[in-house]
Amino acid sequence: MEKLPINCEQTQEQFSEWLSNQLPEGERAIMEAHLADCSACREDAESTQQLWQMMGKSPSPEPSTAARVRFQAMLETYKDTAITEKESVLDNLLAKLRQLWTPQYAMRLAYSVALLGVGIAAGYWFQRSNTPTVAYQQQVDTLSRQVEQMRQMMMLSLLENPAASERLRAVSYTEEINEVDDKVIDALLTTLNNDSNVNVRLVTLEALAKLADNPKAREGLVQSIAQQDSPLVQSALADVMVKLQEKRSIKPLRQLLRDDNLNHMVKGKIEQSIRELS
Repeated sequence: MEKLPINCEQTQEQFSEWLSNQLPEGERAIMEAHLADCSACREDAESTQQLWQMMGKSPSPEPSTAARVRFQAMLETYKDTAITEKESVLDNLLAKLRQLWTPQYAMRLAYSVALLGVGIAAGYWFQRSNTPTVAYQQQVDTLSRQVEQMRQMMMLSLLENPAASERLRAVSYTEEINEVDDKVIDALLTTLNNDSNVNVRLVTLEALAKLADNPKAREGLVQSIAQQDSPLVQSALADVMVKLQEKRSIKPLRQLLRDDNLNHMVKGKIEQSIRELS
């Protein structure tokens, strides 16, 4: 099929291919035929051809010694930066690992290992038919005491954590402790009276209320009335005193009523609590 003639725009688009001898023979012939008939395109082609020839004769600049030195300096700087970035990434990773490996997390790991040890040991001794029942029970009791101590240590450690969520978790561990000693009671009372988070104090109050059979915990709850400034905690303490029927709380509750800044709703709650306790 015979190719159609090209226009000026198409001719100008093919200048670079024509000058670099990359235009197919058939298209080259059509383009040259157009150039023979079109003086405007012919002049543009000649100008472009002269420019190409001038560019071809221009010497290629050789890099100077200074440029080579600058390039080498840039290369060395890049290498140092890459090494520093790698070290920085490693340092950040180690820092995060150090943050994770706090005493609280170490305590959790030890606690988990201890529980696993109890399960494995119990299963092993249970399967050994020649093990006396008394000796088996003694071994289990020893492991149980160790786990109990681990729970208490973990709870005491978490109560000092700056994160309120971790302190809440610590208070929840009291439900897993069978025998709460004075250290745990003191730690809970300190949290109830001094923790900056009201929710932590409320959860701690609930935990201490469950331990009210302990005289130290019960006395601490009564003394805590005068130390609370949160309306929520004051109201919750009043409810606990009524639930425990702790008449020793009447005096500190009445003293609390003398506070001019006492929330009016809390005031009504305390007055009702005093009536129920009297």
